Amino acid sequence: VHVNDISSFLERETGRVDLDSVNPSWLIFSDGFSSGRRLSGIAKRLFDIAASAILVALTLPVILLFALLVKLESKGPAFYRQQRVGRYGVPFDLIKLRSMRADAEADGKAIWAAKNDDRVTRIGKFIRKVRIDELPQTWCVLKGEMSFVGPRPERPEFVEDLEKQLPYFAERHMVKPGITGWAQVNYPYGASIDDSRQKLEYDLYYAKNYTPFLDLLILLQTIRVVIWPDGAR
Repeated sequence: VHVNDISSFLERETGRVDLDSVNPSWLIFSDGFSSGRRLSGIAKRLFDIAASAILVALTLPVILLFALLVKLESKGPAFYRQQRVGRYGVPFDLIKLRSMRADAEADGKAIWAAKNDDRVTRIGKFIRKVRIDELPQTWCVLKGEMSFVGPRPERPEFVEDLEKQLPYFAERHMVKPGITGWAQVNYPYGASIDDSRQKLEYDLYYAKNYTPFLDLLILLQTIRVVIWPDGAR
């Protein structure tokens, strides 16, 4: 009789790693975190280079148009640079179209985004809803700092706090961060510790099990989310 442990059973049935039942050896020494996925990694990078180059070329007029609209509506730069934590914990600058007021964090303190956040501008609400603000991130993909699919990169301030409160949070940095990911298509937008815990379970599943087929599935589901943006904030 073949017997599965509870962690493997829950992972298979729910598409996430259950943090309440998992133990370190089951996660760290699993096939997913081994170095035997070189071919998948090469295929993933080749796809990222080709797709990001094409997307940058096709969407450049759209990016420039909305950059002008952002600039006209409110003072401040059209593009927003923010440091995020990448693969193996290496920081990089994420680039997005600015959707909030330039003084959204005037005191310099990192603040979680909230539902109906009053810091979001009128143009910002629209570009967030249709995900246009995310388009400049394709440049980060082309440079190799991000991938199209992977865990969403968090800010260093949040990572430091979340690593103290959530077990295995650092392990999500074993893969490149992405514009979209398994957590984004399976869990609605959240901005709290509990939300981060739920999304971490999906991120660990992806880091452990990613394949070109899973990436394709996530990209197809991302198109659905963009067309029916229930989770956009």
